[in-house]
Amino acid sequence: MTVDALMNWFAKLGDFPELAFILAVLICAVPVFLFIALYALVAIYGELKISSFMQDKVGPMGQGVGLHAGKWGLLQPVADALKLILKEDIIPTSADKKLFILAPFIVFIGAFIAFAALPFNQNLIIADMNIGIFYILAVSSLGVIGLIMAGWSSNNKWSLYGAMRSAAQIVSYEIPAALSIIAVIMLTGTLSMQGIIQHQSGFVWGILPNWIIFQNPFTFVAFFIFFISGLAECNRTPFDIPEAESELVAGAFTEYSGMRYAFFFLSEYANMFIVSGIAVTAFLGGWQSPIPGIFTSPAWGLWWFMSKAMFLIFVMIWFRWTFPRLRVDQLMNVCWKGFTPIAMVNIFGVGIWHLMLG
Repeated sequence: MTVDALMNWFAKLGDFPELAFILAVLICAVPVFLFIALYALVAIYGELKISSFMQDKVGPMGQGVGLHAGKWGLLQPVADALKLILKEDIIPTSADKKLFILAPFIVFIGAFIAFAALPFNQNLIIADMNIGIFYILAVSSLGVIGLIMAGWSSNNKWSLYGAMRSAAQIVSYEIPAALSIIAVIMLTGTLSMQGIIQHQSGFVWGILPNWIIFQNPFTFVAFFIFFISGLAECNRTPFDIPEAESELVAGAFTEYSGMRYAFFFLSEYANMFIVSGIAVTAFLGGWQSPIPGIFTSPAWGLWWFMSKAMFLIFVMIWFRWTFPRLRVDQLMNVCWKGFTPIAMVNIFGVGIWHLMLG
């Protein structure tokens, strides 16, 4: 169901196209916001339990039901969310109040509107645009503006340092990520998210599903460059330089508390899903079944898309509790001296491979 389809349906009810547009947007936007909130709770719970398992700790078990009181800690993310909502919202007296208030919403909006072009299955997409993947890459960059606003408006040197690091990191890693997507566009001949997925039906070499990651060695490398670059754009370990606690307290978020801080936190998990969703769509067949011709209904399509995306999110969490943080110079070296040249070579490799072996 798309916004256009809803607008056409509401248009039959009267001669108020503006009202039809508002209703269509609300019907699409409210479920997306609820999904992000519910998914964030699940992801936070998963992160708590996975980190506890990897570090051989007991893990959260004070909230929720189980074999005995508090065994599983299922309500721990809910308790954390309520704590953030109920905390006092403090605005520093020396801060630029308007920009300080606006910044977390801009960061969240950049992640929120990117969900509009994600195809959850054959039919479940808010806006099936012919430039869908370009749209997502463009709007997700809005978060950089919000981070710089947060750092500058806080009137705190640690916040400003963190914001500048964030901006440099995100802008830098957008380049190898976008170059990796260009390789996908060259093979599929479309910017449409649904078109990219439909290109990946059938088998490759008669054995593997025809996912782009398996189509040639260059796309296999491109997937890992995109995924790790996306990890850096989300400020996740080992690329969490902007929030290095030992150096910058909490980076651009140092002066934030309560619900405004929660919006930054929510945006990080939303961006993790966006990066995973793009990787699944561009390289892992999207909602396509790994067994072509079997389990291909829309319900199964939703299952395949979500399971692939959640697996990649699990890998992000796994990385956080496995690898140490990079230094700033190492972070930039990986991008400019490693990923960017390899991603450019990949583009030529994909073109030559496609021309020679078709």
